[in-house]
Amino acid sequence: MADTTTPGGERASGLRARFLSLHLTPPDEPTPGILVMPNAFDIGSARVIVATGARAIATTSSGHAATLGRPDQHVTLDELVEHAATLSAAVDVPLSIDSEDCLADDLAGVEQTARLLAETDAAGFSIEDYDPRSASIRSVGDAAERVAAAKRGGAALVLTARAENHLYGIVDLDDTIARLVAYRDAGADVVYAPGLADLDDISRLVDAVGCPVNVLARPGTPPVGDLATAGVARISVGGLFAWAAYGAVARAADELLTAGTSTYVDGMLPGTIRSAAFS
Repeated sequence: MADTTTPGGERASGLRARFLSLHLTPPDEPTPGILVMPNAFDIGSARVIVATGARAIATTSSGHAATLGRPDQHVTLDELVEHAATLSAAVDVPLSIDSEDCLADDLAGVEQTARLLAETDAAGFSIEDYDPRSASIRSVGDAAERVAAAKRGGAALVLTARAENHLYGIVDLDDTIARLVAYRDAGADVVYAPGLADLDDISRLVDAVGCPVNVLARPGTPPVGDLATAGVARISVGGLFAWAAYGAVARAADELLTAGTSTYVDGMLPGTIRSAAFS
């Protein structure tokens, strides 16, 4: 599968250059004109996603926390960096790390988190403007300074800056756009407003920010082809793959424990993909 060159070395440089190019010149497959980047939650899911043809993948903070038996926003910095190192070494496509708010209270901490991630083979990482300690969205000035610190620490990586407004009931599109423009100016390579789902709003945001935009694909989001036509550079799914997988386990267990049957095997991973992912 992946090679074993020094983390953050020549292999990482190639993956990072490839990742950035996939945003600037989106691939023709599997969906023309847009980078489809599913989110993995462990090595197995990462390899399965790659075996289906994904050109790049991301992690998911909620999915990672779930593998440890915890809710989202309850992973330590050491666990985050280990997760990044393990998954980026396990696949041969660019991997972007969901690093929440870089798990740091201050700018020095943000920069240090980014520096540690840059020592792995990760191709990119993200920083969001939600502060889980105060359960609030940071001011745009504070958040932009943190974006700049993240870029200083992880200059070689593709940095995605997230405006969390729409996940926390703030539907002010003007504020979201102003935030993403500020984050772009602070050094973000990609910007992202998870939860934004109206195609006209997405199109307006894409036109306003002037850099690659990621959209969260979930029920209610426009089809991927429509997002590509609107100029969206990349889509991801957050924790949805993780929760779909855990949902399949719950349904299988419920069937076995109640009906005593095993029709759940109809949804098993095909042998061809299993062989490709786990050989």
